Amino acid sequence: MNPSYLIKNAKVISREQHSITSVLITNDRITALGSEADSLSTDTTEQIDGAGCSLIPGLVDAHCHISFDEPKSNDELFFHRRPGLATVIAAVNAQKVLRAGVTSFFDADCIFDVGVDLRDAIEGGVVEGPRMATGGNALITSVGGTAGRLLPESGKLGYAAIVQTPDEIVREIRRQIKSGCDWIKVHVSGLPVRRTPMHGSGEIQAWTLDELRLVCDTAHALGIPVAGHCRNTSSIRDAALAGFDMILHASYMDEETLEAVVDQCVPLVPTFTFLSNLIDYGHKVGSDPALQKVFMNEISQSAAMLRRAYDAGVPLLCGSESGFAITPYGDWHYREMGLFTEHLGLTPLQSIACATEAGAKIFGLENELGCIEAGYIADLVLVAGDLEQDLNLMGQRDNIRAIFKSGKKIDLERPIPDTWNIPSWRTGQFADEVLTYELAHRP
Repeated sequence: MNPSYLIKNAKVISREQHSITSVLITNDRITALGSEADSLSTDTTEQIDGAGCSLIPGLVDAHCHISFDEPKSNDELFFHRRPGLATVIAAVNAQKVLRAGVTSFFDADCIFDVGVDLRDAIEGGVVEGPRMATGGNALITSVGGTAGRLLPESGKLGYAAIVQTPDEIVREIRRQIKSGCDWIKVHVSGLPVRRTPMHGSGEIQAWTLDELRLVCDTAHALGIPVAGHCRNTSSIRDAALAGFDMILHASYMDEETLEAVVDQCVPLVPTFTFLSNLIDYGHKVGSDPALQKVFMNEISQSAAMLRRAYDAGVPLLCGSESGFAITPYGDWHYREMGLFTEHLGLTPLQSIACATEAGAKIFGLENELGCIEAGYIADLVLVAGDLEQDLNLMGQRDNIRAIFKSGKKIDLERPIPDTWNIPSWRTGQFADEVLTYELAHRP
């Protein structure tokens, strides 16, 4: 059993509302708020003074790749990783994610079967990390994906499982569910070698509507949801029509696609953070300058439709795509909130809700996770300053004063490895360096 805690005097932000009040944590749950919390505390309750701080639910990063370990190229990711070592390193990287205030995350796809093994190790108390839902290898046709000719015509490589026929699709989905995956992920769109996104319509759709329906029918029959990587309008439309449960990126929607998304009310995870990091800081780490124009175009041509979807009741979730050199673990998980205010016109309180409560559905924990209310799971982050006035406060690690996951207070002082140098583990040209928060803000 965990000790009980009483957090006093903090600005409590939850469900687009705020107030200065007390919050009582007992075991893994929020027990009470306000005067009731004060009256129920005992002599053994540890009191934490949150004066001058904001208290928010733990962040839910809805798009992460915990097994990748910040590759600088597809070559590095596909050919310079080993299953055992990848799992050990992912366990350390998960701790970095937790200490950034992310108490839950969606591991969209993974190399080997690292996601399932790490999730089980966290749940079993072997290693410390956020609550985790994981996909397996992303289902990709030989046309799809963004790794060009690195992808084989069949079999598996890196995070990809290549499937071509209905029988292969069904067999791989059943295999992943048998192995323990929480979600099935599909690369619905991709970029063949001679196709570039420079013309402004994104990637190409790599699956037929009938194939996407087969994916959903197969997974849903076994009680497992489906997420799709979709970076053009037809892929988003058909994923929504096929019954996908979540769509990552959702770039370049047109009117027909928006109508389908709204009709199905499919949660969207824009993942602007990866794009914006390269736009704003890519020059500091040697990224390809041509990608800046591509990514700027993707944001500018996607933002208005995403806002219209949100206004129509479609959930928007915050995802960082942490796991690449341009989005290292522990540094950028907070940033999507500010990008939602900048590009979508959401208020800070709305953006915080997108980064917390909206993600509960990933875990099947609606009405239990992502709010500061009595009875909810005690996932909380105490941050120095007023987050409603400056969402970037969470980017400075010293501002994070306390983190609770399921009522357990995380030890933020215990050392964990920060970097490592393993022969042949690092190579390539996404970037020359890893884009840490400190490097990005260095003069």
